[in-house]
Amino acid sequence: MTKKIKFWLSAILFTISAQGFANNAQGLSAEQMFQVLASEIGLQRGEASIAYQTYLGMARTTGDARLAQRAMEIAIAANSPSLALDAARLWDELDPKEAKSIFATLLIINQRWTESVRPAQAQLKNLKTSTEKEKLINSWRPLLAGAQDEDASLIAFYQIVQPSIHQVKDHEIHYVFALAAEKAKQFDAMEKSLRFIISKNPSNKNALNALGYSFADRGIKLNEAVTLLAKAYQLAPDDMLILDSVAWANYKLGKKELAIKQLTQAFNTQAEAEIGAHLGEVLWMASEKEAADIVWRKSETLDANNKTLKETLKRLWPNRIPAAKVLGKQQLWDGRFGVKITGQKSTEGGSGGFTLSHDGQTDILDIRNPIGSPLAKITIGPSGAKLEDGDKIFEAHDADSLLQTYLGLPLPARGLSKWLNGEARVGSPASIERDQRYRTIKMIQDGWVMNFSWNDKNQLEKMDLQRKAAAGPIEIKLIFEPIDD
Repeated sequence: MTKKIKFWLSAILFTISAQGFANNAQGLSAEQMFQVLASEIGLQRGEASIAYQTYLGMARTTGDARLAQRAMEIAIAANSPSLALDAARLWDELDPKEAKSIFATLLIINQRWTESVRPAQAQLKNLKTSTEKEKLINSWRPLLAGAQDEDASLIAFYQIVQPSIHQVKDHEIHYVFALAAEKAKQFDAMEKSLRFIISKNPSNKNALNALGYSFADRGIKLNEAVTLLAKAYQLAPDDMLILDSVAWANYKLGKKELAIKQLTQAFNTQAEAEIGAHLGEVLWMASEKEAADIVWRKSETLDANNKTLKETLKRLWPNRIPAAKVLGKQQLWDGRFGVKITGQKSTEGGSGGFTLSHDGQTDILDIRNPIGSPLAKITIGPSGAKLEDGDKIFEAHDADSLLQTYLGLPLPARGLSKWLNGEARVGSPASIERDQRYRTIKMIQDGWVMNFSWNDKNQLEKMDLQRKAAAGPIEIKLIFEPIDD
């Protein structure tokens, strides 16, 4: 869990001030009171999981909202935001009036963006003053920075804040709201907030740049875009992202040579994937395709997951990457794995076989022991993972932690089907190096360094993964069976 989320969980815990549920447990039976006292004693011994499950089970049985609240407090103290959210849902069902102030924030922390909109809107609506609204919005705003799905987080932020934005005077909120409004394709709302900032602070380079770039990118109000961006660049001549915007406006005006000169300066000074995406596009449209390819390759080593870079390549060069082998609607990989963890005192690991199938948004990973007997089946979907071992079923929000907990092996399952296609999984930065046929030969993501070997039919033959961990360096080798034509 990140330090930022821990901070917000601690802040929530402070506001609800858990001072011992046993002192405020009127109305419980003698047996229930005994369970409460046993749970509180267990907490003192570090048995948070048992206490959490006891309180949550009692809340479901009795319908007592206080028990669900206490379960949530325990999960927050244990730095388990997903479990805290489960308890908060029950608390909200049993006592919506009391739970609403915590529930919306926990949804945001757990990145349940669509679900967070209505409770967060309701919470803002109940605040009377603009100062109170701004304070609450600013408590949510930093949580957007860690979003795995930036688009979803910004669209949710726009929807949450939009009914209250007319009361907001805080420039930082208006700026984030403007970015969110553009992501939601609400350009009038975006422009209104940015012009509000500029009217109050004509030297706000970020607002000038954002409004000018938006006009240039959409090919509208180009003369005003140039004026806004020229002023922003005058205020910050060392900011290469602003020079990138200036160059993009010049490109839209048909000044390709000037745009190439400015973008080359920006990219050489501050190598960013977004700047590289723009430079590559202008070079491509100027029929300098080899030069564009070189720039795009370098940009992918910086961040292959950059949205502008991905959209540019898809639009201008849709067949650049060799197509993956698909059987019907399903992709399938079958092979063997070996894991080695080199610790300070010993070397540990394991081996076995696996089959991974990918269909739509679902991955199914079957893991076998070295002699071929089934070990586990894990189903990975957009909202979580489920591991099946005979009659036993275990669920979690993260497939990697589920495998680590159950098998004791650090096998990467989250986004594995993307990696086996030589693609970065969505949600975190990635570096990709490609061969002459544009197949991925090296990728770095989520701390893993991956090396790929392909056959002449563009089928993955071997993949080596390495990662540093607290227990020692981890090495994983995957060997794949060839797919018949």
